[in-house]
Amino acid sequence: MNATRPEKTEATETETVDNNLAAVTEVEAGIRDFVRNDIAYLRRPAATTADAPPLDATAEATVTNVNSLIQRVAGTSLAEIENLISELESLRDLLHAEGQRVQREISGYAQLSQAAMKSTRMIADNVTQWKRAADGLRNS
Repeated sequence: MNATRPEKTEATETETVDNNLAAVTEVEAGIRDFVRNDIAYLRRPAATTADAPPLDATAEATVTNVNSLIQRVAGTSLAEIENLISELESLRDLLHAEGQRVQREISGYAQLSQAAMKSTRMIADNVTQWKRAADGLRNS
């Protein structure tokens, strides 16, 4: 009876995950459609027919001001992004250098540890020999 419950739970969890994925996919598709419809007019070429009335001076000034504002905002954002990229590159270089330093330190500690083990072995061997010699002198 307990053996069937985990199977049902796994099936229920799988169905829940599938339902969640379907909902996420549906929401993402809706967002994509909304964005496409919202900016579709920007991708269309401007109508250059002889019937179209020319823009008046205030409309042209507004368009120019908006374009100027967008360029300033985009320019500031691009500058900030470039600064961030350069900071991240310098941080990457720093981390790389620190990683190499840590590797060198670990190598040094490993060599020191091996030397200490050899010294300890030599001392232990000498102490053992001295002990045997001392035991030999006591027994004689």
